[in-house]
Amino acid sequence: MKARRGKTTTTTKKKRNYRKEYDNYQGRPEQIARRSNRNKARRIMAKKGKVMKGDGKDVHHSSGNPMDNTRLAVKSKSKNRSFARTKSAGKKHARA
Repeated sequence: MKARRGKTTTTTKKKRNYRKEYDNYQGRPEQIARRSNRNKARRIMAKKGKVMKGDGKDVHHSSGNPMDNTRLAVKSKSKNRSFARTKSAGKKHARA
């Protein structure tokens, strides 16, 4: 059997340090506020009957700002979580 070029046969997988992730990013006050507003947006749409638990849908902030819960829409997870990117990894369309 031929060996493939550019492919390594052995991989070492490091364990994720979830505590460090929380301390460095998820636990920051500004990130806590964003997460809180995303959860609030979900509750608003659930109250309107647009989404429900386990439906596979995401609540989309049309303005692109998670702190702004005035313009909300319901999208599938695949449409809301994947965006076209530029070569430098920025979004091609800022309001996507």
